[in-house]
Amino acid sequence: MTRIHKITDYKGSARKFTCLACAREKREVDLGDIVKSKYFDAHQDYEIPIPGTIIITSRRHIQSVDEFTKEEQLDFIDFLCQVRSALRKILNIDVVYMYQREDTSHHYHLCILPRYDWMTEKFGRKIGSVRSIVNYARKNLKIKREIEKTENATKKLKQFFQEK
Repeated sequence: MTRIHKITDYKGSARKFTCLACAREKREVDLGDIVKSKYFDAHQDYEIPIPGTIIITSRRHIQSVDEFTKEEQLDFIDFLCQVRSALRKILNIDVVYMYQREDTSHHYHLCILPRYDWMTEKFGRKIGSVRSIVNYARKNLKIKREIEKTENATKKLKQFFQEK
């Protein structure tokens, strides 16, 4: 039996998919698309209205880096470095936390969370603060001003890669 996943983006729009990454790959939905490489995709996290909160996903169904082919390994590190460099150059993000997710039922995820000053002031610098920041954003930042800032950042990043 095919499992249906229900998502609600930071604007409150609910959608159902069997696989969100596959729907994005088929261009059935655009939830903050920024850039793609041959094997990976970078997009704004659709749940977290924090500018520059990027998810890099594999374009095929795999859950772990140990499933990458040799070509994917090379593409991944190059792609990750390009995305990270754009965050620094375009959005002036000096520090990020990166963490991978292998507990998804579909595509490998590497999450990039920028560290803004307000995060450190409110939640500290430890890796354990990530959950608190994400929960805070989901609960408190789904407001017009923050959504506009997030969408503006996504547009800037997308434009940067299109002009590259």
